[in-house]
Amino acid sequence: MSSAPAAGVRALRGFAILEALVTIVLLSFGILGLVGLQAKMQAAEMESYQRSQALLLLEDMAARLNTNRAAAADYVTATPVGTGSTEPADCSVKAVGNERDLCEWSNALKGSAEQLGGNAVGSLIGGRGCIEEIAGALPPRYQIVVTWQGLHQSRAPNIACASGAYGSEALGLRRAVAKVVAIADLTP
Repeated sequence: MSSAPAAGVRALRGFAILEALVTIVLLSFGILGLVGLQAKMQAAEMESYQRSQALLLLEDMAARLNTNRAAAADYVTATPVGTGSTEPADCSVKAVGNERDLCEWSNALKGSAEQLGGNAVGSLIGGRGCIEEIAGALPPRYQIVVTWQGLHQSRAPNIACASGAYGSEALGLRRAVAKVVAIADLTP
């Protein structure tokens, strides 16, 4: 009779170990799911941060263009400014007005506001900007566009600024925000 209770205890011990292993496996899947969710949340947070930076840079250039209304047509860019442009890091060598404004905007698009180890890191990934005149518009209107590289695929914007600068448009990595500025004639 003494062997029967011992066999029952051994069976219960084996069952407890099996329960513990199943619990560990289930917890592992749960933790892996949380890690994946956190990675997606970080990417979404970065996308959101870049969009807010793009909107700030867009408003900055709109304010600069509005301030210098008389020379608004001189702000039109033939090629995107920002990443890949040849604007100097020190814009004080440029004449005050549209040349300096475009140089400072280009540097802001490159992230010059924040430096880390001598590298500009304070803005968008591959930030670029374009200004184009909308043909035939009265009063004259200018479209200001800020583009950057997104972290995941999406639908490519219908705006031509920096098209193809972030790989194939089919990948949908280019992001863009735009604003139209109308320049009214305020002379009496």
